[in-house]
Amino acid sequence: MKKQVFALLLSGVISVSAQQPVDYVNPFIGTSNYGTTNPGAVCPQGLMSVTPFNVMGSESNKFDKDSQWWSAPYTSDNNYFTGFAHVNLSGVGCPELGGLLLMPTAGDLNVDYSQYGSAYTEEVAKPGYYGTKLTKYGIKAEATASMRTGLSRFTFPAGKGNILLNLGEGLTNETGATVRIVNDTEIEGSKLMGTFCYNPQAVFPVYFVMKVSKAPKQMGYWKKQRPMKGVEAEWDGYSGKYKLYTKYNRDMSGDDVGVWFTYDNEANEVIEVKMGVSFVSIENARLNMNTEQPDFNFDKVSKAAREQWNSDLSRVLVEGGSKDEKTIFYTALYHMLIHPNILQDVNGEYPMMESLKTGKTSGNRYTVFSLWDTYRNVSQLMTLLFPERQVEIIRTMVDMYKESGWLPKWELFGRETLTMEGDPSIPYIVDAWMRGIRDFDVETAYQAMRKGATTPGEFNLMRPDANDYFTKGYVPLREKFDNSVSHALEYYIADWNLSKFAQSLGKKEDAKLFYDRSMGYKHYYSKEYGTLRPILPDGTFYSPFDPLQGANFEPSPGFHEGNSWNYTFYVPHDIAGLTKLMGGKKQFVDKLQMVFDKKYYDMANEPDIAYPYLFSNFKGEEWRTQKTVRGLLRDYYHNAPNGLPGNDDTGTMSAWAVFAMMGFYPACPGDVNYTLTSPLFDKVTIKLNPDYYKKGELVIGTNRSHADEIYIQEVKAGSKKLNGYFISHDELVNAGSIEYKLKATNK
Repeated sequence: MKKQVFALLLSGVISVSAQQPVDYVNPFIGTSNYGTTNPGAVCPQGLMSVTPFNVMGSESNKFDKDSQWWSAPYTSDNNYFTGFAHVNLSGVGCPELGGLLLMPTAGDLNVDYSQYGSAYTEEVAKPGYYGTKLTKYGIKAEATASMRTGLSRFTFPAGKGNILLNLGEGLTNETGATVRIVNDTEIEGSKLMGTFCYNPQAVFPVYFVMKVSKAPKQMGYWKKQRPMKGVEAEWDGYSGKYKLYTKYNRDMSGDDVGVWFTYDNEANEVIEVKMGVSFVSIENARLNMNTEQPDFNFDKVSKAAREQWNSDLSRVLVEGGSKDEKTIFYTALYHMLIHPNILQDVNGEYPMMESLKTGKTSGNRYTVFSLWDTYRNVSQLMTLLFPERQVEIIRTMVDMYKESGWLPKWELFGRETLTMEGDPSIPYIVDAWMRGIRDFDVETAYQAMRKGATTPGEFNLMRPDANDYFTKGYVPLREKFDNSVSHALEYYIADWNLSKFAQSLGKKEDAKLFYDRSMGYKHYYSKEYGTLRPILPDGTFYSPFDPLQGANFEPSPGFHEGNSWNYTFYVPHDIAGLTKLMGGKKQFVDKLQMVFDKKYYDMANEPDIAYPYLFSNFKGEEWRTQKTVRGLLRDYYHNAPNGLPGNDDTGTMSAWAVFAMMGFYPACPGDVNYTLTSPLFDKVTIKLNPDYYKKGELVIGTNRSHADEIYIQEVKAGSKKLNGYFISHDELVNAGSIEYKLKATNK
């Protein structure tokens, strides 16, 4: 009953305002400056996304996915459309997916990927919709999506028109595919995906069924291949390096294959193409397609996607601020809600983790777990805004352990890619547990965490260098660029979280063991430099040492994607201990301020993402948090394609902005306290799910006379005045209202 009431509350909110949260979303934010988002059509946490694929060179624009490391199917810096890609990733750092490329053309049939692309204009993107005009052909190309299916709509000029499904190209490093013509309007098949972030074993198939709304005049396959020597000019059906199959209609397999449909179109004739996908089977892909899109109705599907987005985005309503600020906020929330996405088909089936078996669920099974990123703030935002989904996300993680023997690290469609560092499932799950999300298999979760924290390194998938960590308390630098310090810092925060989990479960000995290990970061502190510094196997510090080496992604001994300054303050679970090592409050604050003043801070780097909030641990210095956070929002977040500070990391950079603009932030994973900063908006209303939070609503109000008043003078939670600059999760969700009184100076 409560769930029905909650849904009605949200729908009521949606109907009262002329301009809805969904109207503020700009999907082009993050499509430049290596944000790696895309403007494609997708539903909240949907399996399917339909995205313009433009990372291919042309004569006028030499940008090419194959000429540089590029991990998104789209960039606003290019203008060369080569199709709609089906099933894509948002905000990741490695190339993957971006396949099943659907391309409309006009005129003579040309299946050469390097030639059939087109410049485009009149681009429009909204949640659940993308549209553009292909200038080479005069074709309007539009896309929308349901949870598991995509729908494209092509409006052709008069004359010959073609629809191409390219199964060879895409972002993925895999090119193999199999396809079969079912009848004159339907095809089915599978395409290999995988090899994400250099892992050659993380490979998986995607199954698809595609149906066109009109039978073509002619259809067939193509395949990249060499003709017989000396007969190029006589071989009917051979075009350049591609062979066209005009009469063969059985299965076609190969590394670069595709299917073409040719039409004689009237002016402005519309042809729609729908596609269902599954990671289980072709049968399930067809079931998904027929269930979610039994007919061809583009406007209906697009409207439903918009309504889903508006419902989700309406969990937070903001008032005040500029239109650009609202756009930045709601686009950030939009990006945060793309991943993880559901994996199960409409019948509940899904591919089990690292297995050939098929599982079945009655709830949601999730995939795309970029946990090294998301445990820092996405987990906390999901717990607050979507606890009913957070429960299913955590159940998925525990089920992955049951199926494969390990919790996920960076999971992708049922395969473990082993990307990035540490044991990130632990802080993700424990943080949710500490905030009250407990309806999952707790004992199995603890068993899974303990396995990662105690198994010898040679058998440990999560912590391969665990033996040194267990015996020495740190990970020594055994190879110059082995990221040893980064590994250890992740183990420390994971073990601190595991200690808290063990303590709450009454496992006192384990709690002490893991807490003691979490304090091992002190080994790395170098008084000479005042930073963390790699340690050699003999216990001495690495030399020669430059704490700035590693900026701009250059290799750095001991550190991954950063330098010592990006990592030195990443001990969020023991700021008091780190302060003591640095010589006290003044030295800590001065050194942290220097990181910002000298621009050592990297806004797009996860280990230092919470640095601005550390000032608030010291009485009288809290103003620095408020000033720094507001400055970072101003400098790095914009209503423009370059409006993210860098790679969005499946919503992590976006979640940072959402929290910062609302006025509080979870600076330490596993610690239920939020650090307060000044809200950007005059009023923020958070609709809380009453199944988890009895109050049902939190209203954050801001008392100020001018937008320049960013410093906190007083904060009230309900009728209670807060003494400091922190508020616990329970206090937050039970306050009903929080009132900030702000001032213009820090005095």
